[in-house]
Amino acid sequence: MTAEKMTHYRGLTWDHPRGTAALRRAAARFSAEPHDSTLGWDSQSLEGFESHPIAELCERYQLVVLDHPHLGDALAAGALQPLDALFPPELLAEWRAATVGNSAASYTNGGRLWAAPLDVATQVAAAHRARVPDLPRTWDEVTALAAGLPVALSLAGPHALLTFLSLCVGLGETPYPAPGAALVSREVGRTALELMRDLAARADPETHDLNPIALLERVAAGDRLAYCPFVYGYAGYAARDWGAPVRFGDVPRLVEGGPLGSTLGGTGLAVTRGTRVTAELTRHLRWLMSADAQRGFLPRHAGQPSRREAWTDPDVNAAYGGFYADTLASTEDAWVRPRHPGYPAFQTAASAVLRDAVTGRRPVGESLDEALRLHRAAAPPAPTPRPTR
Repeated sequence: MTAEKMTHYRGLTWDHPRGTAALRRAAARFSAEPHDSTLGWDSQSLEGFESHPIAELCERYQLVVLDHPHLGDALAAGALQPLDALFPPELLAEWRAATVGNSAASYTNGGRLWAAPLDVATQVAAAHRARVPDLPRTWDEVTALAAGLPVALSLAGPHALLTFLSLCVGLGETPYPAPGAALVSREVGRTALELMRDLAARADPETHDLNPIALLERVAAGDRLAYCPFVYGYAGYAARDWGAPVRFGDVPRLVEGGPLGSTLGGTGLAVTRGTRVTAELTRHLRWLMSADAQRGFLPRHAGQPSRREAWTDPDVNAAYGGFYADTLASTEDAWVRPRHPGYPAFQTAASAVLRDAVTGRRPVGESLDEALRLHRAAAPPAPTPRPTR
C-alpha cells in the first residue's frame, strides 16, 4: 500500500502510564497489521485533560480520550460522532451492561453513546501501605489519623470542587438534582466546606497545589504524606510490579450508615466528527472494549479497565494489590457530574473560589455564595412547563 493511500489516525490521551501505555502498545499492534491504516497517540498533561477546550482538540485529532463533563461542550460544537453510527446496538447495549457503575451512562446524551467507556475511576481513599495499615472508615477516624500522620485533601485544579461535591453526597445531598436547581443547599455546602477547611489546616500547604498524580506519588513515597481521604484512584500505585506502595479503599463515610460520597471520573474514547472510520479502526475499538482486552491486555500494560469482569477478576486484583475489589463500592455508587455546555469552565472557576475558602484565604460563606452564583450563571435554566389544555 502506498503512503498516499494510507489512513493515518492520531489520538490524544493524557500523560500518565494509565493513559498512554496500553493505548500505545495496542496502536503499535494495530499499525503492524496488514491493512492500510496506522494509529499513534499523543498525550497532554492531566491539567489539559481536565480543562483544555474539547472542541479545539477534536479539530486536531481523530480519536480523543475525554472526561465526561466535556461532553456538553463537544456536542454543542458538533465535534463527535455518535457511536451508534459505528457499532451495532446490541454491542453498545453490552458495553452499557458490562461497565462498572455509571461509566457508560456518563457518556450518554439524548439516548446516544458518544464515547466508549474505556477506563473507570472515582475518588477513593489512598494510604501508604505501611504507615496506615487500616483505612479510616468514618470522617471522625480521618481527623483522628490527621492528628498523628500527614493527611491531605485533593484541591488543585478542579479538585477542590470535586472533593466538595463528594462530601455533599456523603452528607446525603445529591448536587444539582435537576435542571434549574441549585448546585447544593447552603446548609450542606457550608458543612462540607468547614470539614474540608479543618482538615486542610492540618496539611502541608504544598499539597494544596498537587494534582492527584502528584499526591499519589507523595503517598507512595510515604515520608511526607500518609493518607488522602478523597483522591482519584490510579491502580498502578497499588500494583505488585510497582512495589504496591499504596493501599486504596472506599472513601470514609461522613454519616453513620450514610452514602459513600464520591464523584465519578474515568475516561471515554471518542471519535471526532470529521474522522473517516475504517472497518479496521472499528474492530480495534471494539477489541479495546472486549472482555479479553479489559481483563488481560489493559491491566498488563498499566491500563485501568472499565468492565466489571476485570474489576472482580482475582488475578487482576492480585496484580494490583486489591485496588479494584477494595474500591468497587465507591465506584458503583459514584455521582455523575453535569454534562451541559459550559460546565468545565464553571468547574475550574468554582474550584478556585472554594479552594480559597478551604485554605483560609477567603471566608467560607462568601466563597460558597460565589460558587453558587457561578453555578446559576453556567447551568441551563429549568425547562418551561407546557401549558395544559
